[in-house]
Order: sequence, then C-alpha cells, then structure tokens
Amino acid sequence: MQISIIICTYQTNRYPDFAEAINSLLAQNYDNTELIVVVDGNAELYAKIKTEYKSIDKIILNDKNLGLSESRNRGIKEANGDVVAFFDDDAVAADNWLEEIARMYSDKGAIAAGGKLVPKWVSKEPKILPEEYYWLIGATHKGFPEVVTEVRNTFGSNISFNADVLKALGGFKSEMGVKGTGLLQGEETELCARMREKFGKGVIYNPAAIVYHKVFPERLRLRFLLKRAFWQGYSKRMMKEQGYSITEESEFVRTLIFRSIPDRLKPSWTKLLQLVFLSILTLTTASGYILRSLEFRRHSQ
Repeated sequence: MQISIIICTYQTNRYPDFAEAINSLLAQNYDNTELIVVVDGNAELYAKIKTEYKSIDKIILNDKNLGLSESRNRGIKEANGDVVAFFDDDAVAADNWLEEIARMYSDKGAIAAGGKLVPKWVSKEPKILPEEYYWLIGATHKGFPEVVTEVRNTFGSNISFNADVLKALGGFKSEMGVKGTGLLQGEETELCARMREKFGKGVIYNPAAIVYHKVFPERLRLRFLLKRAFWQGYSKRMMKEQGYSITEESEFVRTLIFRSIPDRLKPSWTKLLQLVFLSILTLTTASGYILRSLEFRRHSQ
C-alpha cells in the first residue's frame, strides 16, 4: 500500500520548521511513500525547496495564493498513492506515524484514518489554557478517545483518506479553510462529515499514530486564541447550514458544563484561572456561531 503525503507551505520565514517537518517524513519506518509539496504562491520558497530537497517526489507551485483547501486539492490531483495523508509544515511526525496509519487500513478496514496531535511547545507550556481547548492550538484536546475507535474527524496535520474515497468526494471545499489572512475553519470536519454521509463511515482514530504540532508563542496570545475560537463557532454554524450534523459539538458543550467546569471548582488558583479562561473561550465560540446564525437569518428573509 503506497501512501502519498501532501504538505502545503507558503511562508519563507517558516522554512526551518518546514525542513524539520520534511525530515521527519523522510525518516519514517514506512517506506512505500510518495511525498508531495505544494508551495502556495511563493516562487522564492519553491526554488529553495527544489534546490535543497531532491528527495521530494513532487514539488508544485501555485501561481498565486490559493489557500490551504485549494492547495491540498492540487496535491490530491497529483497523488498516485492508495492512501492520501495530510501533514502541516509546522509539525513533526513520530518515526512510526505512517506505519500506525497504514495499520488502520490493513487491520481495521478504514476508509480514512488519523492519529493523535501532541503539542510541541516552542516556548513554555501555559498552565491556564484548558486542555479541552487544545484544538485551538492544533492539538488533540482532552475528552478525545484514548483507544482505537471511529470518530467523525481528526485534524489536518494527522489525517488520511483512501484515495478513491477522497477523489469520489471531490476533495476539500474551497470556501472552507485558511486563505491568506482569513480564519474560516473546518475544512477537514466538513470533508469528513460529507464522507460519513456518502459512505456511512467516519475516521478510524489511532492514538498511537503520533504527530507533534509546534505551538509558537504568538499562538498562545489571547487575541489569537479568541479569533480562533470565534471563527470556529462561525465555521460550525456554516456546516449546520449545509445540512451536516454537529452533534459532536453539542456533546463537547455538555461535557464542558457537566464535567470540565465542576472539575475546576476547587481551591486552586490554577484551576480558577483555567475556569475563567474556559468560560471566555466558550462564550467567544458561541458568539461566532450566533453571529453567523443572524447573518443567515437576515439573508434568508
């Protein structure tokens, strides 16, 4: 079984992180791979990668910045593997990552598979950021399953699909996902929801398939976290408008109310600060959802 790995990049100043990501993919225990890099509208970066990484199978340059979803779709068109996996340019894969992903297809009959995203702190780990909200920093959050099981979706640095299934779905929707300074989110979630609707199956999650996702200091700033939370709520409302279920999000909110909040009602400053932060992030996410709901109602009238 050949696995095509697609990694998209566009920032020249992130080249050292990109290089670490690529080196981790080249060091995989699983050998039957095809590595595809899509450079999103940066000719200088494209030339540098072409010069320094002859071992990359395909390097593609977008003429202009198309955004993450369209860049991934370009990679899908070039992929020859039986499975197509997605990876980010600020992530580092454990040596057995692809081996564990491949096992889900051979042993579990997966049509899509993903694994655990562990935060790789570039600066000091924040004590007041609730683990329930680690999805804001691109990591697997508290409450996610701890055993191999089917879920609706995993996240963009650690997700893969049967190639035929992915092509039957038509890839990612271009209106979803990060583009330039836009923060619309949920491209993987929307694709996986569409997959479940069409094929009746979700993603097989394997917590042993580990990818370390870098968390830079700027991603821990309050403004960044609030923007991410707001746009996550906004994006999930868009998914609902498209007819997809958001029962996982509803269950997440119930868990916050009945488990996460009571767990932090303890005589501890750290727990209290986490509770305050958790409440702020929840309200911010809800505000994004509500704003999109109002916009939709106004446009429907």
